[in-house]
Amino acid sequence: MLSHYLTKALEDLGQLINLTHDDIADIKLAHHEKIFERAKIKEELITSFQNKKVLIDSEIAKQMESNPSVDLEELLNEETQEFLGTLKTELSSLKELNKRYAKLVLSVSEFYNSLLERMVPVEMHGYEKVTPKHRAILEVRA
Repeated sequence: MLSHYLTKALEDLGQLINLTHDDIADIKLAHHEKIFERAKIKEELITSFQNKKVLIDSEIAKQMESNPSVDLEELLNEETQEFLGTLKTELSSLKELNKRYAKLVLSVSEFYNSLLERMVPVEMHGYEKVTPKHRAILEVRA
């Protein structure tokens, strides 16, 4: 069962990595709607991965409890150890991709916020930002 859970967890990670690559490409092209559409899919994949991780942890704990005098490296077969190594590598890869994506998101956010502040000026009153009510900016005439 452990190998099955590891395989399925790796599939989820692979899909998350592919979707994050797509997000990076789309944010560069300002295809924000595509990114928003993928967000739900990514949330479901993350939940699925987390559930599989709990199952993996549980299986390893069971094996360790049934063989308390055996080291983990000896307890797990070579295939399972390779899966765990691949899982670690893929998680690191996803972490780096998410860092790149976060930097792009922050840049886009800063751009839109500065654009909005230029269009609708904001004044600071202590620690609070207040939008002055300039009728010329906010008034709509029909």
